[in-house]
Amino acid sequence: MAVIDLQGFVAELKDHAVGHGFHLHDARHFIETYTNRQIWEVDLHPENACGGPLDMLLSLEADPRALLAFEDELIKVGEDGEPSRDICLTLAISFLLPPLPHAPDLLILATEIAAVGSTELPLAVSANDGFASVTDAPKRTVNFTARFDVAIADAYFGNDVLCDELERCAEVAEFLLDRAPAWIEGS
Repeated sequence: MAVIDLQGFVAELKDHAVGHGFHLHDARHFIETYTNRQIWEVDLHPENACGGPLDMLLSLEADPRALLAFEDELIKVGEDGEPSRDICLTLAISFLLPPLPHAPDLLILATEIAAVGSTELPLAVSANDGFASVTDAPKRTVNFTARFDVAIADAYFGNDVLCDELERCAEVAEFLLDRAPAWIEGS
């Protein structure tokens, strides 16, 4: 599993996100001791939204079986060969808003956000209603998540990845920031 520098790849992803106008706050690296599965999480947001209300989470998951399969692929193709691009890491980018007292209609929002994200950044929209106590009104949170695969070969060769996705993330973030005041304050 040492054939690929995932720490370096994540560092490049963070630099790339900064280059696309995002501000980084925190980063974490988790290793599951039983399976050696690894997850990197990076807290970020658009530079112009340092005070909120939008937070984002970029997470990269590395399955050890995929890393071993890629290492086997490298051995199989040799030094001059081209490894398969079918062996991938899972990357997710989540957009998180605080509880929304004036939450939008989810179907309309999902349709609007799909147009902003386009096919380059397919977004899943979900909502959760939370109750502090039985007599309290629900507090709705709305989350948006884009999931896609990153070819390990791109990480291995240091290819520039996620340019289009990060540009779309910036557009989605601006869309959400423009509408968030109405959902939070109700105008």
